[in-house]
Amino acid sequence: MRSDAQANRDRVLAAAEEVFGESGKAGSTEEVARRAGVGIGTVFRHFPTKQLLVEATIVRHLSLLTDTARTRGEGGEAGAAFRMTFREMVSGAPAKLALVALLEESTDPAGATNEVESAASVLRDAVEVLLSRGQQAGEVRADATVDEVYVLIRALANARGDRAVVDRAVDIVLDGLSPRRCE
Repeated sequence: MRSDAQANRDRVLAAAEEVFGESGKAGSTEEVARRAGVGIGTVFRHFPTKQLLVEATIVRHLSLLTDTARTRGEGGEAGAAFRMTFREMVSGAPAKLALVALLEESTDPAGATNEVESAASVLRDAVEVLLSRGQQAGEVRADATVDEVYVLIRALANARGDRAVVDRAVDIVLDGLSPRRCE
């Protein structure tokens, strides 16, 4: 893909995450095009259907989280890397949940995308590595599992209300995941 076409595609996906994250089903491809600064033809050239656009947007969202988690995992602060990724997953979850709901509404159950499932699995593996590294460094409680971490992320992601209250709840959960709590 030419670099200008790739740049347009990236802008479309970023705009789609905003539009569908804010408006859900009411979000339009026209609004995606407007926010991306491209014509509607460019959107449909890259994504012939709204479902394909939503799927690609979810894959992009999950892939960016994975890349960030892996980059953080390469640093020396294992516990901090885990906590930052946990926070980022909770804060980005409302847009992701809106996209997933939109995808579920428009997808034939038999035609669920393998790309979305694969991207979610790769992210989960990256989170599990961060968790394990944090545990080995003694910065995350040793008895926590990735399944439990995902339950906590989902619960916080579905929390409604004041953003400051949710942020404080994240602080409390992360404090509970610290090793001093299980001693």
